[in-house]
Amino acid sequence: MKIRISPTAVKKAAAHYLKIVEWSDADKCFVGRCPGLFFGGCHGADETKVYQEICKLVEEHVAELLANKERLPSATAGKTYSGKFVVRIGPELHQKAAIKASTRGESLNQFVAAAIASA
Repeated sequence: MKIRISPTAVKKAAAHYLKIVEWSDADKCFVGRCPGLFFGGCHGADETKVYQEICKLVEEHVAELLANKERLPSATAGKTYSGKFVVRIGPELHQKAAIKASTRGESLNQFVAAAIASA
């Protein structure tokens, strides 16, 4: 049984999700998405309109989840990060990265941080 949720409650809940609009060279348009809430998104030639559309889609999705008494995914907007994370890789790749870092005069941490920054 669906329940009715107020528009204010939907907007408040939807505000907890990061909305991203980026230019796609492959698609030759702006692409809007909301990672962590749903796959897919929207696209168009006008960045502002794409942002408005992704906001509308997020609100519709959140309203549907709430109306069906489904649990909302963890919030993605306003999230703070510690700056630390663990990456599990095979011993061979670990060795390769450590050697490459050493030959550059970098720590493994510096090497990985630079690789991520340039990704």
